[in-house]
Amino acid sequence: MKRNQTNLLQGTGTLDLLILKAIGKSEMEGLDVARSVERITSRTFQVMPDPFFRALDRMEEAGWLSSVRGDSENNRHPKFYRRTRAGELQLGIEIEK
Repeated sequence: MKRNQTNLLQGTGTLDLLILKAIGKSEMEGLDVARSVERITSRTFQVMPDPFFRALDRMEEAGWLSSVRGDSENNRHPKFYRRTRAGELQLGIEIEK
């Protein structure tokens, strides 16, 4: 693991930072966000469903993310997340830590 990855994974707000980086400016389904987080960290950070989805809900309540319910081929109604302007500002704060 690279040194900057080690520092990133040990810092506070790690999951928030990874989620904000993963989502970017386009809408993403929650499971795709989780996969993107794992990809960003070269799989050194494994996403656990309960804390991950709690983090998404918390970040939405904080105004960092917005979401809409969508439809899927198997009759699921997943949420699609998008980073808000407040989320972009928070990403900048998290990166500077």
